[in-house]
Amino acid sequence: MTTTSPPEPPRSRLGHAYGEQLARDASSTHPTAAARESASLTLAYQDRFLNGPAFLSGSERRAVMGDLHTVYALLRSLPERAFDGSITALASAVGMDALQSALITRSARTGSLLPLGRADLYHDGTGFKLLEFNVTSALGGFENADINRAMLAYPPLEEFVRRHGLGYRDTIGCMVRTMYAECAAHIPTGRAPVVAVVDTAENFAVVGPRLGVFAAKLAEHGVEGIACGLDELTYPDGRPAVAGRTVDVVFRYFLAEDLADPSAAAQLEPLLVAVERGRVGLCSRLDAELYGNKGTLAMLSDERHRALFDAGELACIDRLLPWTRYVRPRVTDPGGTRVDTLAHARAHRNELILKPTLLHGGNGITAGWEVSAAEWESRVTAAMNGPVVLQHRVRPAAEPFPDDTGGLQEVFLNWGIYLGARGSGDDGYGGGFVRASTDPAVGVVSMGTGALVGCVFHGDD
Repeated sequence: MTTTSPPEPPRSRLGHAYGEQLARDASSTHPTAAARESASLTLAYQDRFLNGPAFLSGSERRAVMGDLHTVYALLRSLPERAFDGSITALASAVGMDALQSALITRSARTGSLLPLGRADLYHDGTGFKLLEFNVTSALGGFENADINRAMLAYPPLEEFVRRHGLGYRDTIGCMVRTMYAECAAHIPTGRAPVVAVVDTAENFAVVGPRLGVFAAKLAEHGVEGIACGLDELTYPDGRPAVAGRTVDVVFRYFLAEDLADPSAAAQLEPLLVAVERGRVGLCSRLDAELYGNKGTLAMLSDERHRALFDAGELACIDRLLPWTRYVRPRVTDPGGTRVDTLAHARAHRNELILKPTLLHGGNGITAGWEVSAAEWESRVTAAMNGPVVLQHRVRPAAEPFPDDTGGLQEVFLNWGIYLGARGSGDDGYGGGFVRASTDPAVGVVSMGTGALVGCVFHGDD
């Protein structure tokens, strides 16, 4: 008698179950109607919303948060493990210029730095794979909980979430808790702290409206927020002030890559002096950018550094990180064999992606499968010995999502999972969101490539 194997379970059991419920319980309301009516969500995402949420099971959340905390600790330990304790040497190794290195090294001598970041991940059907780890205070995501709340206005989803005991985290709450812990010495008693959300003058001209939304939302967490450009800060009595208000904490939104501009660095100088003199708190320190660098992930992945880590750390690295190497004349391939990098890149073009270490938001990335062989060879050659890494392609598993016809469609997700400082009974999970594409061969799932955005609900199994 011939038997057949049962079908493979869906990648997202909750997503599949939600699709089944939608097939039974139709609603005249569109699932994204409330999101599209929100002024702040429209500002951030126009009307590019998924018709349903992504679901993260309790076991998945616990596993990925455990791995992310391990990777964060490993990244923070790289100066001691690989560079004789020198932050400057690590900054130089990942491609930062002399000005950036000096500013980062200087900032690292002040205050404290606690976990705060967003992991960008694909799920390949067996587990999450870490593509990038943005360790910084400039993370976005402050509308995450708003998307959750807007989606809950759709009756079938509200009933499903309630019946399955699902929840979501407010990402701003995670950021505020981490800021309070990092800058505890600067948080006043008896009144709300004044927090300036600060970007460079050039960036603020573009993102100022969104940072204004962030600053206003801080009021929900007992904080008086003011959004401004770095050039708007003044320093009466050595303390920063903006709009007539003395600032207790600066919530930094500019990145290390912005500091290559000498004018921005000059505007930063009085702020760094105020931080060094204990006159204001800074969240987060500039050296956070160092640990959120694609080059430091390559150092964890590189075969040559395996002796630096114990068995448990290596198991986490192997589980979470795709093969990632600096573009150098010779590297170790995924099997550990030393190979000619250009020849390896030519032979495996359809499985490799090229990423500059110092840029964010998908800028400068080249997916080998999206360009011709000649263009790929030219870009790899140009990147040789520079601040650029090669990373093995991760193929995200298809996820079931509602379409506009009442059925389900397959989409491919880039998960943004937020990490904050752990507390009593808290694993540091700061919520999340997803960016989605219907193209299984997409090189970068991002808003810049036309992705749709959705919220995340998590369960507890």
